[in-house]
Amino acid sequence: MTSELVRILDIEPIDLDMFRGHTPQGETRRIYGGQVVAQALTAAYRTVEARTCHSMHAYFIRGGDPKIPILLKVERVRDGGSFSVRRVTALQHGQQIFNLAASFQTPETGFEHQIEMPKAPSPEGLLDEDELRKAAGQTEPRRTWPIEIRPVDPMPYGPGKAPVMEPNQSVWFRARDPLGSDPNVHQCALAYASDMTLLDTSLRPHAVEGGTGQVASLDHALWFHHATDFTKWHLYVQDSPSASGGRGFNRGSIFDEGGKLVASVAQEALIRYRERPR
Repeated sequence: MTSELVRILDIEPIDLDMFRGHTPQGETRRIYGGQVVAQALTAAYRTVEARTCHSMHAYFIRGGDPKIPILLKVERVRDGGSFSVRRVTALQHGQQIFNLAASFQTPETGFEHQIEMPKAPSPEGLLDEDELRKAAGQTEPRRTWPIEIRPVDPMPYGPGKAPVMEPNQSVWFRARDPLGSDPNVHQCALAYASDMTLLDTSLRPHAVEGGTGQVASLDHALWFHHATDFTKWHLYVQDSPSASGGRGFNRGSIFDEGGKLVASVAQEALIRYRERPR
């Protein structure tokens, strides 16, 4: 059986440089941002040959409607000797909901260095999010995401006031099901997962309880350093250096189990105590 994440990434070609993306059943309010990121990156990949994405920068413009497909329009900005640039616009109801610019590079070798992966307990000894909710007495059924997440230092689940915590966190995560052997699919799956938990980092110092605020990703940037097998565990180390003006800034470093830094992430998010028009 094809995994849910592979089905999400299997966008449908409908014309030259035009694709259609679908949302899994069960989404009722708005489309998860990482889905649009991953589908837009997949659309860009469909127009590039023998080059790998090394960076992408995106803006979330409107909330996505899960009841209808997403139209993905790719613009071939440039094909140079080593780099290709693509711009992808995601549309629903005749309006832009998201746009992405991505740069692709012909593989080459050069200087190498990286920061060290922080020490963290093994994922095998940690509870996943469903187990943490169950331990806190939350038994209501929830959607099973195609990404498994095991927090290293989770915020408490269950009733009671949320505690004030430092603006950093780490989680282990991976795809739940097989993704096949195409490294580009694994990269797009990592892009899908990179929007998970990151926004929450900027909320930790402010004791924001679930449902009491208005939160949404505003932009999202990814730099890919190495190919990786995303069916294996990766450590997502996150921090939030600043929050101001109703926005929280978040950063992330993604390491494989061997300690190799495979990707870096940055995101700014809307974080408000009460809902106001965006």
